[in-house]
Amino acid sequence: MARLGWERAPTGTFLDACAGTFDLALELGARSDFAGRVVASDFAQPMLVTGSPKLARAPVFPVCGDSLRLPFRDGTFDGATVGFGVRNLADLGGGLAEFHRVLRPGARLVVLEFTTPPNPLVRAGYHFYFHRVLPVVGRIVSGHPWAYTYLPESVKEFPGPQDLQEMFRAAGFTDAGYQLLTFGIAAIHWGTRGPG
Repeated sequence: MARLGWERAPTGTFLDACAGTFDLALELGARSDFAGRVVASDFAQPMLVTGSPKLARAPVFPVCGDSLRLPFRDGTFDGATVGFGVRNLADLGGGLAEFHRVLRPGARLVVLEFTTPPNPLVRAGYHFYFHRVLPVVGRIVSGHPWAYTYLPESVKEFPGPQDLQEMFRAAGFTDAGYQLLTFGIAAIHWGTRGPG
């Protein structure tokens, strides 16, 4: 939340896209010094229904909507977040442009997403876990032979941090940047909608 800069508009309206069961939306909405509201959007209505018991007394408002065609007017939000969701967009560039569209000038988009670690030793351990351990654990826990095989494949196909930074810029964001987390297995990406 530090990169979002929500303190600029503590009574504002913020978007959490690809919200799932609201964990990231609640991270902002539950802050004692936050007096605004969070609109939590996801196209998977069952996810929104599953997470709805968490929303008691929180200023989080679920909306079933596709991140490639968000059901909001231009310049609606004072900031936006996406946690582990842009990797699932059918058109990543289109999704970033859509987030840009619904932000007010000066508002920031912050994306948390998996990435491939740059360190060769960490990367080898990461790939072993993702391709050998996680699918087996997923099959045992869920009882489905395909469980948790999608995650490593989607991360492998996803653009690296520098490429994603360039995609932010191509979508119209200024001040685009990123920070690697946990030895580079994830990254926070950000960009600001300019004045135009």
